[in-house]
Amino acid sequence: MESGTGEPTSGIILVDKPSGVTSHDVVAAVRSGLSMRRVGHAGTLDPMATGLLVVGFGQATRLLTVIVGHDKTYKATIRLGLGTTTDDADGDLLPVRPGAAQRVDELTAQGLQDLIDGCFTGWIEQVPDAFSAIKVNGRRAYDLARAGQKVKLEPRRIRIASFRLLDFRRVDLPDLGVKVVDADVEVTCSSGTYIRALARDLGEHLDLGGHLTALRRIRVGSFDLENSDLASRVLGGHAVPHTYRNRQGQTVVRSRMVLDRDRQAMLDGSLSLVQAARMTMPVLNLDAEQAARVANGGFLDLSVTGPTAALAGPEGRQRLAAILVPSPRGGAKPDVVFRPEA
Repeated sequence: MESGTGEPTSGIILVDKPSGVTSHDVVAAVRSGLSMRRVGHAGTLDPMATGLLVVGFGQATRLLTVIVGHDKTYKATIRLGLGTTTDDADGDLLPVRPGAAQRVDELTAQGLQDLIDGCFTGWIEQVPDAFSAIKVNGRRAYDLARAGQKVKLEPRRIRIASFRLLDFRRVDLPDLGVKVVDADVEVTCSSGTYIRALARDLGEHLDLGGHLTALRRIRVGSFDLENSDLASRVLGGHAVPHTYRNRQGQTVVRSRMVLDRDRQAMLDGSLSLVQAARMTMPVLNLDAEQAARVANGGFLDLSVTGPTAALAGPEGRQRLAAILVPSPRGGAKPDVVFRPEA
């Protein structure tokens, strides 16, 4: 939707996050670049990770709760033979397990894929990573873990639709005096899956230890970095060091994100509410009477099976009126109502 100047006031921006910055840093950069306060993202990426972060601005932030629930695809490198305190390359190395060198030598690509197919595909139980953003008694698990507290998280049921081994390499690490296997993988999974935890659990099954050395998210639902039709819309950037003083007067150096496009280019590359809704969920068209009823929170005698985008207005000038969900008493009710924008 557009402002009186013809600029979009709501939309979705597809960001290719660089390594070294947080998802919050990306949101902060977009917020600053657009000079808008209402900006959010659909699904956190760790600082080490790169790839797709779906960012919404204006009323499109209300689409993010639907987008975040979609399945995702990642490419990753899992290092088998060494574990870390955080299950990724940012953590401290754990001691090498006795007999690990022999087990690394005996491990084959086919054996690894067989293990993946047998134990890590389909519906499985996964204990989230202790350094995840899950809240425990009102605090983020990673805050507790970084403070040295023991974090106990309950297993969650997740679905791994595909877990493919792309490459298998034996690597000598002379500085550490160990041999490891680096496995490049592609994982398609349900929302709530922790790829770090897959690396950890794969290492546990092999009694080798395991952690991620690289992670890249390439797809969230229909938003796909490898889709050539979306390539021109993807917003990139890079991390630069930023020095500041914290509240305790200490000098802190951390990375911040610098975007590679200016404000107008960001707006030009954004997806409209209608475009994003069509890529996110089923769509139906409302007549004028139905649109007026939905605008006031009214129920509709329509059958929907899940979140459904309701569009109003004539073809070519349609707007997103609401997200409908099934009503317990039958029919559909508006879960989110979008106000018309000039």
